[in-house]
Amino acid sequence: MSSPEIASLSWGQMKVQGSTKIYKDCKVWPGGSRDWDWRETGTEHSPGVQPADVEEVVKKGVQTLVIGRGMSEALKVPPSTLEYLEKQGIDVRVLQTEKAVKEYNALAAQGVKVGGVFHSTC
Repeated sequence: MSSPEIASLSWGQMKVQGSTKIYKDCKVWPGGSRDWDWRETGTEHSPGVQPADVEEVVKKGVQTLVIGRGMSEALKVPPSTLEYLEKQGIDVRVLQTEKAVKEYNALAAQGVKVGGVFHSTC
């Protein structure tokens, strides 16, 4: 099963191949995608992306996880999240969201089992 392409990105809107939904923030993995609802884990811009935010995507069997920190990189990624991913043997890329989407799509096109969590605003 391949990772779906992120078909479009603009401020506050992301479209993922195979889904009719327009996401503000989303999680993607080989074979699927869904809204990333920060309220599920109490995520805020600071301290940022928690291990619980990425755990679902990791459990889908990804080799690489791309984290999009927002258009202005306001979303933080604390050391605890990076340590969690390292312990799981996951290659992680943390980038500004436009760069993160390009990286994710390039990896997906190469057939890498890639997943991502992306914030599409600040």
